[in-house]
Amino acid sequence: MVRILIMDINDNAPEFVHTPYGVQVLENSPLDSPIVRVLARDVDAGNFGSVSYGLFQASDEIKQTFSINEVTGEILLKKKLDFEKIKSYHVEIEATDGGGLSGKGTVVIEVVDVNDNPPELIISSLTSSIPENAPETVVSIFRIRDRDSGENGKTICSIPDNLPFVLKPTLKKFYTLVTERPLDRETRAEYNITITVTDLGTPRLKTQQSITVQVSDVNDNAPAFTQTSYTLFVRENNSPALHIGSVSATDRDSGTNAQVTYLLLPPQDPHLPLASLVSINADYGHLFALRSLDYEALQGFEFRVGASDRGSPALSSEALVRVLVLDANDNSPFVLHPLQNGSAPCTELVPRAAEPGHLVTKVVAVDGDSGQNAWLSYQLLKATEPGLFGVWAHNGEVRTARLLSERDAAKHRLVVLVKDNGEPPRSATATLHLLLVDGFSQPYLLLPEAAAARAQADWLTVYLVVALASVSSLFLLSVLLFVAVRLCKRSRAASVGRCSVPEGPFPGHLVDVSGTRTLSQSYQYEVMKYHFFVKSLLLSFKTENTLDSSTHPTYHYRK
Repeated sequence: MVRILIMDINDNAPEFVHTPYGVQVLENSPLDSPIVRVLARDVDAGNFGSVSYGLFQASDEIKQTFSINEVTGEILLKKKLDFEKIKSYHVEIEATDGGGLSGKGTVVIEVVDVNDNPPELIISSLTSSIPENAPETVVSIFRIRDRDSGENGKTICSIPDNLPFVLKPTLKKFYTLVTERPLDRETRAEYNITITVTDLGTPRLKTQQSITVQVSDVNDNAPAFTQTSYTLFVRENNSPALHIGSVSATDRDSGTNAQVTYLLLPPQDPHLPLASLVSINADYGHLFALRSLDYEALQGFEFRVGASDRGSPALSSEALVRVLVLDANDNSPFVLHPLQNGSAPCTELVPRAAEPGHLVTKVVAVDGDSGQNAWLSYQLLKATEPGLFGVWAHNGEVRTARLLSERDAAKHRLVVLVKDNGEPPRSATATLHLLLVDGFSQPYLLLPEAAAARAQADWLTVYLVVALASVSSLFLLSVLLFVAVRLCKRSRAASVGRCSVPEGPFPGHLVDVSGTRTLSQSYQYEVMKYHFFVKSLLLSFKTENTLDSSTHPTYHYRK
């Protein structure tokens, strides 16, 4: 028997069992995870039938992403996959036997998308400040993008429901953020809007973007006073430029729209000199009294104050201010009865038979102040005989305190103190003269001082009568002399006869310079002037019926 052994030669190249290989890999697969195992067979024997695997003409990206086990043919993941960058890989695998022959196979690796990308929000335009009271104002325009695919790439956009804004989709994946209604800066001056974008993948991913919107001010609020009316109290006799109070107004706007200026409005009473009474600080609303106030002349007054902002157009409001002048004790009591004017004192008669408590007289006084400053009390300050008379403290009545006797003096002098209730108190005094009499049979009883004054008046009357008689005699004598002179002059002028004149030398200034020995014209003028003087003096006696040496001095005329 002949045994023939056939020796193998490397005449068969390796062949892959499946080609191409198709595999799907999640993009979030971890590193070194197996992707697929390839298998190639070589029908040769021995070393010629052993196969090794490797990547054939692979790009750098493939070499960086995958590796293959030379013995087992298992492909491993070396780098993270990203579906958004590369969705599939075509990997060429080479199987080589021990004799150097090789076969080619292809592995198609498809990357499976997972929801690993949150949505993106890209703002195209943004208005950070919008005016109040403006409807449907565009705040922002933005775009939504999700790099995932399928359901993972679908998104939902929303904002909080409690904000006065709405989202309006415009173009594909573009949105516009607008105001839903007019905004009021005084209610809320700033809004923080959070835009939330959520995809529909599993698990759902979301992205949030916050936008801050400032509401700019519009002058839509007038200044408002803290009170509709103010009442200020000022004590009289204040110093000029005294700060008597303040008014305050606030404006809900901002900036220049909230800057308030104060001013005095024209008074409704045209007779009120407001400009001379008070002034106001235009910036702070402080009120000042320009002059000293007198309660007795002006108890109070009212005026209106305006507050205006500096917006455009300017808005204003007004408030009422009442100024009440408080009384100060600056007036002393004034005694009305008995009158204290320095004239002859008035004497009150008191019968000696008066019982205790008999009303003698009453001191009446007033006070120009008010309130407790005008409450008067009476007090007996001095008396000729203490204990005989008393004064009631509240009404000023002077009454007898006990029975009168013959031993009591006839004349009494009482000094009554009238005091108010102010702080400090002011006072006045009233002097009373009392005369004790036995009865009232005579209509009036004269005091010794009054009798002396009456006697003096009688003597004055006598002097006036004597003076009147003397002046009248002089007047008659002057008239006769004047008539005689006139007759004499007429006789000479008519050449009817001569009129004899008294013998004796006349003073040179009384004789006519013509040599006719008649009285001069100046002397005649003197006589006429004396005549008119006497006549006027008599008329004065008729109207005044008195003669006072201080007003009518003695006149001497030379005849």
